[in-house]
This record gives sequence, structure tokens and C-alpha cells, in this order.
Amino acid sequence: MKGKSNIQSQKSNIQYTLALPLLSGLLMTGAFPKVGMDWLAWFALVPLLISLRRLSLKKSFLAGFVAGLSHYLTLTYWLAYTMKTYGNLPLVLCIPILLLLSAYLGLYVAVFSMGVSRVCMKPGCCILMIPLIWVALEYVRSFFLTGFPWELLGYSQFRHLNLIQITDISGVYGVSCLLALSNAAIFLAYLRLKGEKWQGTAVSRRVAAGSVICFALMFGLAWSYGKWRVASVDQAMTDAPSLKVAIVQGNIDQAKKWDAAFRHATIRKYVELSLSAKPRNPDLLVWPETATPFYFLHNTGLSRIVIRGIQETGSDFLIGSPSFVREGERIVAYHNSAYLVSRSGEILGKYDKAHLVPFGEYVPLKKWLPFIGKMVEHVGDFRPGEEGKTLLLRGAPLGIQICYEIIFPNLSRAMVKNDAALLINITNDAWYGTTSAPYQHFSMTLFRAVENKRSLIRSANTGISGFIDPAGRMIASTPLFADAVLTRAVPLLTEKTLYTRFGDIFAMICLTGSVIVFIVDAWMRQQLLCSDRKKN
Repeated sequence: MKGKSNIQSQKSNIQYTLALPLLSGLLMTGAFPKVGMDWLAWFALVPLLISLRRLSLKKSFLAGFVAGLSHYLTLTYWLAYTMKTYGNLPLVLCIPILLLLSAYLGLYVAVFSMGVSRVCMKPGCCILMIPLIWVALEYVRSFFLTGFPWELLGYSQFRHLNLIQITDISGVYGVSCLLALSNAAIFLAYLRLKGEKWQGTAVSRRVAAGSVICFALMFGLAWSYGKWRVASVDQAMTDAPSLKVAIVQGNIDQAKKWDAAFRHATIRKYVELSLSAKPRNPDLLVWPETATPFYFLHNTGLSRIVIRGIQETGSDFLIGSPSFVREGERIVAYHNSAYLVSRSGEILGKYDKAHLVPFGEYVPLKKWLPFIGKMVEHVGDFRPGEEGKTLLLRGAPLGIQICYEIIFPNLSRAMVKNDAALLINITNDAWYGTTSAPYQHFSMTLFRAVENKRSLIRSANTGISGFIDPAGRMIASTPLFADAVLTRAVPLLTEKTLYTRFGDIFAMICLTGSVIVFIVDAWMRQQLLCSDRKKN
């Protein structure tokens, strides 16, 4: 009988430390594109939280790590495809690299789980600490080791217009907080209904009901604010000046993009697609990241073809191109750039990408990792440009962001704070094929428009390209891997939101609050330990 009891106990431990956290990880992934069942995010953490109620700190860490690892492996699986297809790495190396990144990201969920088990001594603490710790760790992930805030929990709700308007106060972290609050309330209600305990303490009816009411109140306030905000932004858009913009999606095969034999064909295709927009008289045509697979202005023959096309189209152009800085005969820096070119062919300005992709545009710790190359075909490493720099187009400042810069809210915010009236994201997502990555990338782009209440234009080589209005509506978008030209008039708003002015204050408060709680908890435990020693 005793042996049978031990076997049952072991099975129960496996369920709590593996099965339930694994389920949480998969539920979180299901809330994001391509699966796109965003409603899963409202309770995705509940299985993990259930597993924590009877675990030690060490096992809580393990449970959180299992949840995080399963989530990020299934969310960012496309990295292995990209590294194998375009990085020319063997699969035997791609999978360990994916595992390493997923393990690093999984540590944040592990720390979250251990933190909740540590400081939530009573069930009532959970309703406050679960959202607080979750948001604090998301914020740390956004900047630690250059940052990788890919698909924070709040991004899963990008389709819900009224709900996401709070981001113009709190950033995406406000939506993440609301989702974490929902998970905490459902978890406590579950414990109450099942008669289960948290850390040896039963959940009272008052705590369970209070947590549900707290969530309902916060959700209602966020939704009501959002409904009012959408109406006010719609009114502002009707009174605002506009700019007619055309997006050109060239759909250039990444395998051929940098092949010298295809450069003329690539440029001719972009020029022809641009000319097809001429009857609609756009003020600005936008080409994607590195649409010109050569050094614009330095390769005179190809540059001449582009400028003639611009002059024939009769519109201003924004063109993605690599560039370099020369001192005498020596090249001192390479940049991933965007050129603003007038309809007459005059260069109005240049933006250099400020936040570079590790191992894509530069090799971090190159001195110690000389054997690791870059996936981008380019001579030398790229250098970062100036954050917050805007380009002036006929009196309207433009905020340009290249590729995954758009997932860093502080960069868009810096541009709008610097008076950008329009945000433009140029990118090349051809690397990711038809995986989830282009859809995930596009979903995060939408939040930059809502946070700053600016129209946002996205031009991608193979898609997804599109227009997003200041309230966060997807006005138009293109399919993947299709030639496309879209033209729309976009409103130019000038108001500066609370988020634009003050940034991630909400997330900083959550981080500061979490640190204070952990310090107080450590101090109290130390006092209790000293008291016990004196008694003994």
C-alpha cells in the first residue's frame, strides 16, 4: 500500500511540475498569431498557477521554466527555419540555438513563478502580486541584454480596439497587467470552488469574490476609456490634414535579393509597381527595407534608374537601402538606412537604423565569438544610428523605423516626442517564409500607432504591408508573397499622449513595487529568523 501511495504521489508531482505548466505554455502560444485564439490569454496562466500552490521555491522555478520553455519554443519556432534557410546553418545547430533562446526567455516565467510562490504567503496577495511581477519581468525583458520584447502577453489582444486604447497611458504593459489580473482572479475563484488551499491557507469567499470584482472593475474601466478614446480620435482624424501614401510590396525572393544578376530586375520591378500608383497621385511612395540591394547613390548606374523612376512617377519617395560612411579612402561605418527623396530626385534626408539585430546586423561579443557570422549578406558590421531622429517631408516630420525596431515602444515614442506626425515601418520579413513570424511582427506594429495616436504605414518586401489608423484599426493590408501596391490618405495628428510624454512609467512602477515587496519580504524573513534564534 505504501509503495502504491508513493507511485501516486510521484505521478501527482509530475502533473504539477510538468503537465500543468506545459499546458500553460501552449495556451499562451495559442493566443498569438497564427493560431490567433486571443481569448486563451485570459486564463492561460491558470494551470501554471494551480501547479504552484503546493510546490517549493525550487519546484516553482522548474514549473515556470517548463511553461516558459514550451511557450517560447512553440512561439519562436520560426527562428530555426530562418537560420537554416538563410543563415546556411545545419539543422543540428539551429535547434540548439532555438533551445538556448527559448530557455533564456523561459527564465522570465521561471522567476515569475518562484516570485509568486515566495511573496504570496496568503491567497489575497495573489491578486496584486501576480500582475505586478508579470509586468515587471516583461519590462525587464524589453531592455535587458539589448532587449527582446517579442509578443508580450498584451500583444495578443491587438484585435480588440476598445481594450487596447489604455496603451496611450500605460503602453502594452497595461494590457498585459489586465490579462494577468484576469488569470489571478480565475485562479482564486477556482481554488475557492474546488476547496483547495494556497500555501496551506484556504481561499475565503471574500477573497475570491473580491478578486473577481476587482478584475471586472478594471476591465470595465479600461473598456469604457477605450470606447471614449476611439470616439475622440475619430473626431480628431476628421479635422486633421492628411497625406496620400502608396506602399509598394515588391515580393522579391530573399534567395535572389542580393544576387548581382537580379539587381536590375529588382529595381525595374519596383519602378514599374511605383508607376502603377501614379494615376492615384500619391504624395509619398514607400519602398521596403533594403529595397535597393546596393549602395544607393554610390552605385551610380542603378541609382540613376531609381531616380529616373522617381522623377517619372512625380511623387516623393522613401527608399530602404544599405549605406556607408567614408573618411578619405576608408569606410568607417555601415548603416541600414532609409532615404527620403524628393520627386525631383533631391535627397531630403536619411535615417539610419538605431536598434540593430544581434547576429543579423552585427555580432555581439565579436572579439570572443569570432566563429559566428551574420545572416545578412553585407561587408562588415552595421553601426546604429541616432534614436528619435525624424525626416521632414514638406513640413510634416516622419518617424521611420526599420524592421524589428518597431517592437521597441521607446523608439516610436522618441520620434513622436520629436514631433513625428506619421510613423513608417519598412521591413523585410521574407526571412520567415509563411511561418507565424510575419503575422506576429505585424500584430505588434499596431500598438505603436495606438500608444502615440499616430497613423502608421508598414511596407514589407513580401508582406505583411498595410495601413493602421491612430486608433489602431487595420485599414488595409496585403497578403504574404504577392506583388502589391496600396494607396491611402492618412490623417496627420499632432497631439501627444500621456505615454508619448512620460513613457513606461506604469511598467517602472510595477518593477519598483516588485523590488520593494521582495526587499521587505527578505527583511521580514530575516527578522523572524533572528527572533527564532534568540528564542532558542
